[in-house]
Amino acid sequence: MNLFKKRIYIPVNSIKEDTFGSVPIVPDGLWLKCPYCGKTIYRKELGKYNVCPYCGGHLRIGAYERLGLVLDKDAGFIEFDKDMKPLNPLNYPEYEEKNKKFQKSTGLYDAIVTGLGKIVGYDTIICAMDSNYIMGSMGSVVGEKLTRAIEYATLNNLPVIVFTASGGARMQEGILSLMQMAKVSAALAKHSEKSLLYVPVLTDPTTGGVTASFAMLGDIILAEPKATIGFAGRRVIEQTIKQELPEGFQTSEFLLEHGFIDKIVSRPELRDVISKILKIHLKPNYS
Repeated sequence: MNLFKKRIYIPVNSIKEDTFGSVPIVPDGLWLKCPYCGKTIYRKELGKYNVCPYCGGHLRIGAYERLGLVLDKDAGFIEFDKDMKPLNPLNYPEYEEKNKKFQKSTGLYDAIVTGLGKIVGYDTIICAMDSNYIMGSMGSVVGEKLTRAIEYATLNNLPVIVFTASGGARMQEGILSLMQMAKVSAALAKHSEKSLLYVPVLTDPTTGGVTASFAMLGDIILAEPKATIGFAGRRVIEQTIKQELPEGFQTSEFLLEHGFIDKIVSRPELRDVISKILKIHLKPNYS
């Protein structure tokens, strides 16, 4: 970036002074480092899609931001089970405090938002996981909200779109978190028996129990560019099989090449691609 060509003006009231009261300090958050190419980016250059202007890397975004990029504007969004909160069934140390911390920082009660919205006029059940909440880990609340949303879709003959972003099952809930894999998968099986459409969109990261269950059960599986997708971590696999894994292993590009996903779609094009899929499979509903 040519800093001599482009000047950045900072509001006077946002500038702080250091301990000596003379040297101005630029406010936090104006610049960030791309996790993919390592270049420094002026935040406004990311645009509404949060994509690196240099390498095209898709930086992580929150659940509500994702919904805003694909849902019809002014069509309304009915959120399901918004106030469902996690418990601490295993009395895991400091788990309640951790939840309160992330509830305050994200404005969510857990790591997923589910509900009913419209995409180019089609009623659609849409769910978005949020990696900002305990790395999008799947506990009882995530599994229950997903299951209820899918069951609603099955009852009302609606398609399901799920944006996955998760580090896997939530360890603080032990076996109860692992049970969610089977529960959500069973709900999807009933949804599939009615020949209804399910499209997961895999974003960075999609790992662990989420990958091993509903993330890979779609009729059409989409993924964002350069997303990390896999079950166990790279180092765990290498230590287990005593072999070095190929370059780019567990990226969306690697999975596309080996037939695990159907298409890589950049974030600016995602709404159009999902719209085309819905048009092919569904009848319009403008009620």
